Amino acid sequence: MMLKGLTARAMGALPLHAVRADGLASFLGGLPADAAAFLRATGFTARQGEIALLPGAEGLAGAAVGLGQETSPWAFGGLAHALPSGSAWRLGPGPHDPALATLGWALGAYRPSRHKPAGPPPAVLEVPEQAAEAVMAAEAICAARDLINAPAADLGPGELAVAVASLASRHGGTCEIVSGEALDQGFPAVAAVGAGSPRAPRVAVLRWTGAEDGPLVALCGKGVCFDTGGLDLKAASGMLRMKKDMGGAAVVLAAAEMVMRSALPVRLLVLVGAVENAVSGTAMRPMDVLRTRRGLKVEVNNTDAEGRLVLADLLAFAAEQEPDMLIDCATLTGAARVALGPDLPALFSNDDALAGRLLAAGAAVDDPMWRMPLHDGYESWLDTPFADLSNVSAKPMAGAVVAALFLRRFVPPRLPWAHLDLYAWNDQTRPGRPEGGEAHGARALHAMIARASAEAGPSP
Repeated sequence: MMLKGLTARAMGALPLHAVRADGLASFLGGLPADAAAFLRATGFTARQGEIALLPGAEGLAGAAVGLGQETSPWAFGGLAHALPSGSAWRLGPGPHDPALATLGWALGAYRPSRHKPAGPPPAVLEVPEQAAEAVMAAEAICAARDLINAPAADLGPGELAVAVASLASRHGGTCEIVSGEALDQGFPAVAAVGAGSPRAPRVAVLRWTGAEDGPLVALCGKGVCFDTGGLDLKAASGMLRMKKDMGGAAVVLAAAEMVMRSALPVRLLVLVGAVENAVSGTAMRPMDVLRTRRGLKVEVNNTDAEGRLVLADLLAFAAEQEPDMLIDCATLTGAARVALGPDLPALFSNDDALAGRLLAAGAAVDDPMWRMPLHDGYESWLDTPFADLSNVSAKPMAGAVVAALFLRRFVPPRLPWAHLDLYAWNDQTRPGRPEGGEAHGARALHAMIARASAEAGPSP
């Protein structure tokens, strides 16, 4: 189904001219004299985001949109709701990438609609022939946004696991959902995190094969459908966005969808720990010591640091499958947001080559991230006399680094691993990025996997 804001064909679609400031004179010279005179009279300068409607004998004859010096998809991200509602457009030739323009338009057209009636319909864009992959990416990103935006009452651990199974079914993969006694034995830390909720935890294991001899790519996503903080209860203000605490799971599902729809020659393993961190008499307690899949014992010194416990078991399971690369995504720490703000996932990695691939891919597709250090000097901050390690440090510094160091304890040293600590939310509406859930890093992951699989060739 075509996304809102996009159409395959539209009768009477009007031309949309994208113009850079340094090409304005040339653009005006190619227009009919009356249209050029009109734009000059209105003061159109082609600055970024500037829109000028061109009048015609029957109403509108087209529109010009200014790009400034912008080359990202966001130059087109506001047009679906800025141009007249329901109008139809086709991209004219110009200094832009039609695929990026389509991606920005589609992502900007998105609005949450589960519980709010749709407003005026967006303007629609005819999809250029060269934009099929952009449409695919937009569909995957918008599906992830829908998951993140869903209230926790609608999307609990069961519903999130079903979403993983549905994704696998649509693309010829398989999905195993681990619950009950099998979860208690195989993923004990996940089970402990979910013990306080009447909605039982689950681990969804998606497998897909694009090439039997392709590299094995493992993706792990934190799927905490709501985080109260547990017995270390969050303040009310701290819970306001906690439906998005499964954003890491949504990101890996979006990346997985793009990988499968692109038919990349890889073997894909996706793990989602679907759980709710709730408060009850059966919830884990501060100073409880938990068993993990890898055999390490963890003392819980803050029940609000539950995401790393979920990922610990997922990482251990994934590592047992001996993947060629292992990547986890999670809305893990506020410290990462203090350091980098909402738009930049914090990247931690034990492998310089993998980190470099991720950074390059993010820069190439306008889905950036920033590398942070796995500083060995802070490793001892996780020491405790009562278990192999604590889930938090007693020191009020370097929270994102310490969380990443905790995760590293569950990954074999020689396995290339990366951890993305991300926000998964837009605090306000901007072109292409409406307020609400966001799949930060998903397009970068897809681009990196595509490039790495092409360079790697078949597994030996």
